[in-house]
This record gives sequence, C-alpha cells and structure tokens, in this order.
Amino acid sequence: MSKDKLLRRVSALQFAMYELRLFLDTHPDSMEAKEMMNSYRKRYEAVKAEYEKEFGPLTLNGYNSDEWLKDPWPWDNAAN
Repeated sequence: MSKDKLLRRVSALQFAMYELRLFLDTHPDSMEAKEMMNSYRKRYEAVKAEYEKEFGPLTLNGYNSDEWLKDPWPWDNAAN
C-alpha cells in the first residue's frame, strides 16, 4: 500500500477515536461506543504498525532515541 494511503488511514482512525472519546465524555455508559472505540483502536494499532514497518516511526515516541543529539549542531560547524 502507498505511503499516502496508509497515512490517510492512520489519520482517519485517529479522528474517529478522538470523536468517540468526546462522545464517551458525555455518554460514559454507552457500550456500543466503547466497543467501537476498542475496534478502532485495534485497527489503528495494526495500520500504524504497518506504516512504521514500511516507512519508519510516525512520532518520536515510536522510537525514542537520542541519536539526533549526536549530530553536529549548527554552531558546531561555524568557522573559528
């Protein structure tokens, strides 16, 4: 699947989960909404894993690394 298509799916599932969270704030006893949230969460995790396997992490939390700290900073390259 293409990068754009996977990213759109991730985005759509995030939006659906956000909307369901808002709904559950006002309807905390809705079993249907809770089941939908669990379903969307599982689908989101699967699509996110597929994206990250193919194209790398979506967020810094995906791979919390300090590798970027080892790169030279702009002032490290300045002529003395």
